[in-house]
Amino acid sequence: MTTELDPQRSADQIRRRLFGLLMQAFGIVVAVTVVVLLGLLAALLGAVANGSFGPRPPVARQLEAYYLGRGSWEGVKAVTAPDPERPNFNNPNDWSSLTLLDAGGRVLLYQGSATADEVGRPFAPDGHGIRFPLSAKGTAIGTLVLHGGNWAGRVGVFSGLLIPVLVISFFTGLLTLLIGFLLARRVVTPLADVAAAAQRVAAGDLTARVQVRGPGDLRSLSDSFNRMAGALESSDQQRRALLADIAHELRTPLTIIRGKLEGMLDGVYPADEAHVAPVLEESYVLERLVEDLRTLTLAETRQLHFDPQPVSLNELAERAAGLFEAEAAERGIGLTTALAAGLPEVQADAQRVGQVIGNLLSNALRYAPAQGQVTISTRRTDEGVEVAVSDTGPGVAAEDLPHLFDRFWRGEKSRNRAMGGAGLGLAIARQLIEAQGGQIAAENRAEGGLRLAFVLPGGGESQASRARADNAA
Repeated sequence: MTTELDPQRSADQIRRRLFGLLMQAFGIVVAVTVVVLLGLLAALLGAVANGSFGPRPPVARQLEAYYLGRGSWEGVKAVTAPDPERPNFNNPNDWSSLTLLDAGGRVLLYQGSATADEVGRPFAPDGHGIRFPLSAKGTAIGTLVLHGGNWAGRVGVFSGLLIPVLVISFFTGLLTLLIGFLLARRVVTPLADVAAAAQRVAAGDLTARVQVRGPGDLRSLSDSFNRMAGALESSDQQRRALLADIAHELRTPLTIIRGKLEGMLDGVYPADEAHVAPVLEESYVLERLVEDLRTLTLAETRQLHFDPQPVSLNELAERAAGLFEAEAAERGIGLTTALAAGLPEVQADAQRVGQVIGNLLSNALRYAPAQGQVTISTRRTDEGVEVAVSDTGPGVAAEDLPHLFDRFWRGEKSRNRAMGGAGLGLAIARQLIEAQGGQIAAENRAEGGLRLAFVLPGGGESQASRARADNAA
């Protein structure tokens, strides 16, 4: 039991999957970016904690300015006095988390106090402070230590590093969403359409096509898919038509054979030569049809063996005319030849080329009217040597000419099944000629009738001799 495939639902599901995969990929990129930025931030914070790098609090610049103005740290306690005009660190509460050391590492101010027991002693770090070197005119004058208890101070120090990371992460995520939606419109949607159409083709719907849109590569992909689906549909139609045509061609002789044999078994017909002969003739028809199908199939799949040898097309044309002379006379049709002299030999399989000429003559004799004329001619062309068979029959409608070499093709009215043949002769002729590097074509004659001609490349030595003769002239 097969489930009917909903094209729109399938396309929507594929589109959602592709968009989800795309957003996952972008999400991973953003996550990796954020992790890298946080890693860099941690490294920077480590450098800041060691006092070797990083932004400094405003009070550090104030202390350096005080030292430059006084030339020493004498009276530095005055810096910690409250002043409403001083921002952030210039008040007692903030100074309670700051310690000032001189150039020798001795404590000048301990947590904002100039009277603490630690003042005047070497500083004993507790491992939680952040150190900021102080300098004046390129000379180290001391160190400012920020203890961990002052969160406002720590935020003030680290905001210069943390905020850029957050801003970059935010805009990166926003940019990811924007790019995702743009790609979903330009890339994901066309890919989803192709994938959904491919599912429909796999399910047997060879009419599936996709709208050509998106960037150049995706447009090329969509166009290639449409051409592939069209070729598959055409091949499927040809396969169905071929099976129907074969069944049709086999049915008539099989019906005749069955009817005759059943009549003999039932005693309706005597088993004499007059009634057995039609059965044998129809068996010959079946044999020819099967052999023609085999030859055509081998030629189309390039599995038919060819034995190329230097061949004179004039000789093959004369031989074919001799073989069909009796049939032409029986039909009251004149069969003549018009062979050009001095034609070069061609590299071809004589048996296969003779078969082609025979098919062209058989076709012409079948449709030429009584007292009509069939002519086989040869001539030299720029592409090689041409053999043409012309008749004075009704010709073929212009719109039917491109189909003349199709399998089982028979034109309506003037070229119908009553005239005989299964419609394989010209198809076989085309395959045999093209397999040997030649070309075959058909055209209506201005004076009436049809002209069928094929060209095979001429022999190298003869063509070279001709070229030398032309140059000498």
